[in-house]
Amino acid sequence: MEQWILWALVAVGVGLLLLSFLILLARDVWVSFLLNAYAASFFGSIVAGAGLLEYPVRFFASYINNSVIFEYLLYPVVSVYVYATSRRARWPGVAAQCAGYAAVLTALEVVFERHTDLIEYHGWKWEYSLVTMFLLTLAVRLLAGRMLRRNE
Repeated sequence: MEQWILWALVAVGVGLLLLSFLILLARDVWVSFLLNAYAASFFGSIVAGAGLLEYPVRFFASYINNSVIFEYLLYPVVSVYVYATSRRARWPGVAAQCAGYAAVLTALEVVFERHTDLIEYHGWKWEYSLVTMFLLTLAVRLLAGRMLRRNE
């Protein structure tokens, strides 16, 4: 069952990524996507490597401890949509949107943790995920905004 969920998540992630190219310039998509993928993989490797989170069912299980689908596809795609929906927002609006997206991602993570073998907490709490994703999403959004604004 979990393998089907993983493949469905891949399909959703790829579909949303392709759709984002209709909404934003390719440069905007790639900057936001790659910044987030880099940061998420860095922090994800630390958390998974420390044994705080475990992904019992995952792609490339023999090679990597973290969730390739989440850290290299789904979360970066969400970052693209954060950028797309907050491009013209001021600071409080950007922070509110980052908090909203982080809350939805955390809620989905909790559902997967409780009802599937895709993720297991070992000394980790959903609150840590919420705060970490909020701060990382906000940092990536602000950095992408600064980089893309300077190159217009």
